[in-house]
Amino acid sequence: MAGTQRLESERGVTRDTRQRRAIRAAFLSTDRPLDPNEVLELAAGEHSGLGIATVYRNIKMLLEEGWLTAVELPGEVTHYEVAGKEHHHHFHCRMCGKVFELNACLPNVQQLAPQGFAVTGHDLLLYGSCRDCSPA
Repeated sequence: MAGTQRLESERGVTRDTRQRRAIRAAFLSTDRPLDPNEVLELAAGEHSGLGIATVYRNIKMLLEEGWLTAVELPGEVTHYEVAGKEHHHHFHCRMCGKVFELNACLPNVQQLAPQGFAVTGHDLLLYGSCRDCSPA
């Protein structure tokens, strides 16, 4: 069976397993970047026998398929989100560790660069506490 899965993956054909469906559902239900442990916690409700190695293996396959994209945070474990979204940035809650999408971008980013510099891309990461972790 493992050999069959490997051959199917090498040919670009991946099986739609119950585990993979549970992992996709985890991302779609939260609509925010997730780390592998969050994926495991959310997907385990759909598939009780799911383990962390299976989560990592499926994340790798979903990255290769282009269904997921990596969200790199300085000093943190990589998070992943559904691919194909428009340019956006992220907010990292320092209290609970969750990452959220920001639906805005700074206008005129080029003006922030020193004179004579050409901006070819940018990332913006805000830190703080999310709505659930902020004092009332």
